[in-house]
Amino acid sequence: MTQDERALDQAVDEVPWAEVTPDAARRLLVAAVEAFAERGYHATTTRDIASRAGMSPAALYIHYKTKEELLLRISTIGHEKALTILRRAVDGGGSATERLTEAVRSFVRWHAGHHTTARVVQYELDSLGEEHRPAIVALRRRSDAAVREIINDGVQAGEFDVPDVPGTTVAVLSLCIDVARWFNAEGRRTPDEVGALYADLVLRMVGARKQPSEGGRSEVVQK
Repeated sequence: MTQDERALDQAVDEVPWAEVTPDAARRLLVAAVEAFAERGYHATTTRDIASRAGMSPAALYIHYKTKEELLLRISTIGHEKALTILRRAVDGGGSATERLTEAVRSFVRWHAGHHTTARVVQYELDSLGEEHRPAIVALRRRSDAAVREIINDGVQAGEFDVPDVPGTTVAVLSLCIDVARWFNAEGRRTPDEVGALYADLVLRMVGARKQPSEGGRSEVVQK
């Protein structure tokens, strides 16, 4: 990721859910994320959400018809952000090793830095009804395809040793997503440090022959 891209990410993070307007709708969505993460979707009521947002239950229905509509909005935005992160790495140029490193590093960094949101986005899919679930499943498949594309490129270029690309893709994504479940902001590792650790682990998973150094050049991994 370039310095400009990092700056853009930081600017967006300063105003969480900036794409949600008006302000009342954003406050309700933030309250819903907190409530769903703490209590679970099914145990959370619209009154709980409105109370956290400092609003009346009636005010919630002005912006969201149902509790599920709130979850759908949260899940859609979260999955689109995750997909953007992965596609940026896929299209960023460089070797497959470099692109996989950036994909994992940035994907994990997002799941750690936004672990409360990510827990809701990644683990409440089954709470969506049949009407809404297919759209989120489609976004997940596009994320899967992005990682699979990089791994396939690495296999074809002789950089990776992966007998089962689809299975390895699922394993990589599962490893990264699970960070949202356990990450503790008060723990000893920062999101950046976890991202770097997981990038190294994934390169070992795919049998990468070369590994990016701090300066961006590749070094042979010692076997």
